[in-house]
Parts: sequence; structure tokens; C-alpha cells
Amino acid sequence: MEATAFDIRDPSAAAAAANGTPGAHGTMPRLTPTQIKVLRGVHSGLLNKQIAFDLGIAEATVKVHMTALMRKLNVRNRTQAAIVAQGLAIGGS
Repeated sequence: MEATAFDIRDPSAAAAAANGTPGAHGTMPRLTPTQIKVLRGVHSGLLNKQIAFDLGIAEATVKVHMTALMRKLNVRNRTQAAIVAQGLAIGGS
């Protein structure tokens, strides 16, 4: 799977991600702002419990977002999601 390379911290790129519009080098799946935050947490190596605490949401809600993210990114596990996040320059900082 080829990953699109653009910086999600750029407001125009974030808008593209939220709208599912093409990025600088291809298409980006339609992600909600919360899904982007969850993906940043996964990329940073955080557990669902830690992501939930940071975002002020329930751990079960993080799990729901992870399921949706993995479906949208066409990956099977957190590690693959983190690799895709790195390719999309979503990294947490």
C-alpha cells in the first residue's frame, strides 16, 4: 500500500483529510478530527487508555474510533495504522 505524504498539521492538509479530498500526492481517506487525534496517539505509541485520557473521552470511544480508522486506512492492526500515520505525517508532537 502506498502512503500519501503530506503534513496533517498544515491547516489545508487537515481540511483535506477531514473532507477526503486529494492531498498533495494522492487521496486521503475521510477522517474526522477526533480520528486524526486518535491516530496521532497510536503513532506516538500510546495505549487506548492513554489516548482516552488525553482526549477526555471514554476508552470504549477510542476503540470505536480505532475500528473506524483501521477500516478507512485498510489496515489490520495498530502497528499498520501507525506506519500509515507516519507516511501521512500525522505524528504526534
